Amino acid sequence: MSDPDRARRRERVRPPTLPEHDPADPAAGAVIRALSRTWDRRAAVKKPEPDLDALFDPGKLDFPEPLLPFHTDRRYLALDDEPRARLRAWAWIAYNKNVIDIEQYVVNPGFALITSDVFGLAPSDTVVVGVLQAMVDEQYHTLMHQNANALTRRRRGWALPDAVLPPCRTVRAHHAAVTAAADPRHAALVRLAFTTVAETSISAYLGLFTQDETVQPVNRSTVAVHRRDELCHASLSGELLTMVFGELDSTDKDRLLDALAAGIDAFTGNDTDTWAAIITHERVPGADALLADLVDATAGRQVVQDCSAIHRLCADLGIWDDLVARITVDRA
Repeated sequence: MSDPDRARRRERVRPPTLPEHDPADPAAGAVIRALSRTWDRRAAVKKPEPDLDALFDPGKLDFPEPLLPFHTDRRYLALDDEPRARLRAWAWIAYNKNVIDIEQYVVNPGFALITSDVFGLAPSDTVVVGVLQAMVDEQYHTLMHQNANALTRRRRGWALPDAVLPPCRTVRAHHAAVTAAADPRHAALVRLAFTTVAETSISAYLGLFTQDETVQPVNRSTVAVHRRDELCHASLSGELLTMVFGELDSTDKDRLLDALAAGIDAFTGNDTDTWAAIITHERVPGADALLADLVDATAGRQVVQDCSAIHRLCADLGIWDDLVARITVDRA
């Protein structure tokens, strides 16, 4: 191989680097610099894609039984094996759609606030590149979860159409809060808050799924790979919120706190509307009574219990006590 050929080969395999000249880089923080520079080695989108069919085990469950909010209900237990299996498959389809919708309609629009500099921070090249990398990750996560749903439908032989499902609880709350915002800046703060909650808490949501050995290997693998990326995104989101928070006046800080409280409530709560759509579509016997009991049983109960990441972030900013007071009022 000639020297020019070797040089070209090295150029092709060289991992991408950030711009060398970045005078504003110190403001980005060490966390964002480190995440940006290691993206090519750690991100799921940079790894070879697995053979999903090879991982599929038809004898395994599509969704962990204990995570079904009605798994001990006598009406569910009285169902035959196939209707119960369909409900578990529906739970997996809905779980994936929930993740996809949050990535598409909450997280990436929130990240775009930084790349388009809505808050007037003049972010450095390091920050912009780091956020764009995260946005690419989120698009890939959407593809991963969509592929998982397509695999389930194909291998189980059931339609399970997304059209049956409403927008998930977080997306509904996000849309309502943005629509109710007093002005575009207020709306931007709402978007930033919901993005921060999602990115700092989604790893806990994904973690609910990964430890149950009775569940499909391909499903657990999909969630585990996504979760590894999100543990890094939590650090990125925390840095971004900290950057913005330091530039806010008291009115904007109040608006941000209100939006963070709304985001936590939306992200951690049970989504009975989605289950109502599934149970109605499947014509489960005693559906009305089952749904009424489900609403009563899950009222005020959190699906995601671990909000320690947002807790630490807000404690560092000195706003945790104010945030807790707002969450308490919202749930009263």
